[in-house]
Amino acid sequence: MKKIKVTYFDIDGGRAEPIRLALHCLGQDFEDYRFQFSEFAEVRKGTPFGQVPVVELNGEQITQSNALCRYFGKQAGLYPEDDYQALLCDEVMDVVEDISHKLSATMTMTGEALRNAREQLVGPLTTYLKWLGARLIKQGGEYFAENRLTIADLKVFVVVQWLGSGMLDHLPATLVQDCAPELLAHLDRVTSDPKIKSYYA
Repeated sequence: MKKIKVTYFDIDGGRAEPIRLALHCLGQDFEDYRFQFSEFAEVRKGTPFGQVPVVELNGEQITQSNALCRYFGKQAGLYPEDDYQALLCDEVMDVVEDISHKLSATMTMTGEALRNAREQLVGPLTTYLKWLGARLIKQGGEYFAENRLTIADLKVFVVVQWLGSGMLDHLPATLVQDCAPELLAHLDRVTSDPKIKSYYA
C-alpha cells in the first residue's frame, strides 16, 4: 500500500490541484497536507528547492509538478501511450507551467508594483490562452490529446478556473472569455466529468 502525502497551500487550485485530481481519478488514498500562506517560510525549509508542491511517496520526497502529474496520470490512465499524443499532452502542460511561472512572479508584489506587473502580463497571457484555444480546436475541440481526458486537460482546467476567479487583482476576470472562449467550454466539460465532479463533491 503506497503512502502518499501531498504538501501545498490550502487552496483548491495551483500546481498541486492536477496532482490531487490525478490521485483521485486513480482511486489512490493520500494525505492532503495543506498549510496557510503564513506558514510557507517554515514549510519551505523542509523542501529541496524551497518550493511546493512536494509529494512524499513511501518516505521519498519528490518534486516537480509536471513530473508528478505524469507519474500519477499514467497510473490513472490519464496520460497517452502513443508517443505523439504524449508529446501534445506535454506541450500543453509546459505552456500552463509558463503561465504559472509568470503569475507566480507577481504573487509577493503589492501596490503599484503589482498593478504594473499584472497589467503587463495581459499581453503574454493573451498569447498563451489564444494558443491553447487554437490547439484545443485543432485537436477536435473537446480535449487536448487523444480526444479524451488527460492530465493536460486537468492542468488547463485549473489555470482557467484561477484566471476567471477574480482573485488575481489587476487582471480582468473576463480574460479567458475575451480571448479564448473555447477554453470555457472545455472548463465546463472537465467540470462535468464524473470523476472530477466526485472529487469536488
